[in-house]
This record gives sequence, C-alpha cells and structure tokens, in this order.
Amino acid sequence: MLIPFKGQNPVLAQDAYIAEGAMLIGPISIASRASVWFNAVLRADRGRITVGDYSSVQDCCVFHGPVEVGSHVTVGHGAVLHGCVVEANCVIGMKSVIMDGAIIGRGSVIAAGAVILENAIIPPHSLVAGLPAKVIKPLPPESEQTYHQIAEGYYAFAEPHMQGRMQT
Repeated sequence: MLIPFKGQNPVLAQDAYIAEGAMLIGPISIASRASVWFNAVLRADRGRITVGDYSSVQDCCVFHGPVEVGSHVTVGHGAVLHGCVVEANCVIGMKSVIMDGAIIGRGSVIAAGAVILENAIIPPHSLVAGLPAKVIKPLPPESEQTYHQIAEGYYAFAEPHMQGRMQT
C-alpha cells in the first residue's frame, strides 16, 4: 500500500517489486530492481527513505526515516533500520537493529540479531555481531562481489511474484 504523507508520495521504479501487504508511507524512493517484501513497513514521516538498485527489504522489516540504503543491499527478515545509512553491497541480518545516526560502511555484514547503537560508524568491509554490536573482524574487499550477487538473486526471487503485475 502506498500512502502519501503531507503531500509526498512514495516513488517507485517501474521494475521495482512491492509485495502485497507492504506499506510505504511518505517520501520514499525505491530504485530499479529493488524489492520490498510482505508486511514490511517503510515510514518516512520523520525523513526521506531511499532504497537503491537491486536492494531487498525482506518480510516484516521496519524502516523509520530518514533511512538511506545503497545499491545491492540485502536486509534480512524482521530487521529494523531507524534513522541510519547503509552503504552499498551490505548484508543486514535477520532481526538486527540499526539505530539513529549509525552508518554501515560498504561491503559489511551485520549478523542476525545484532544491535548497532546510535551514531556508530561501522568501517567498510566489517563483520559485526552482538548486543551491543562490535566489529568481529575485517572482511576482504572482494567479498563485496558475493553480497552483490546475493542482492541480485533476491530480485530473481521477486520475478515470479511479478508475473502479470508491475507495481508503479
């Protein structure tokens, strides 16, 4: 469901996939081949939300703006992103939480259930886990290619759902 807020509407690329039951509220931009899955809620009443090319926002995620998600990002089921930035080619684990002001550097992996505290700066190519989350180890920059492929794979999952209907 696309819901305006103060005269601002979600804007979707023609080839983006928005599953039934997802709610997009206010100034939201969903880029080409991105997907927002069942029962995800993206609420941009505090600030703009952007989701980059090929990024996947999986079932039951909650985004409360402002949130910026780069291209080729996979956000796992039930994750909460609140007022944060996630750079390109990242994997955000299921049920993780990223708080206000946090910045997740490109090519990073946030483990399932991790809680990234307010204003945390996660360096690029980091494996992060825990409560509160800590950098566990650096990841090789070439691992970004794997995360890039994972994100493109999620768009392939969306294609059968899109047959006969395109969300615009």
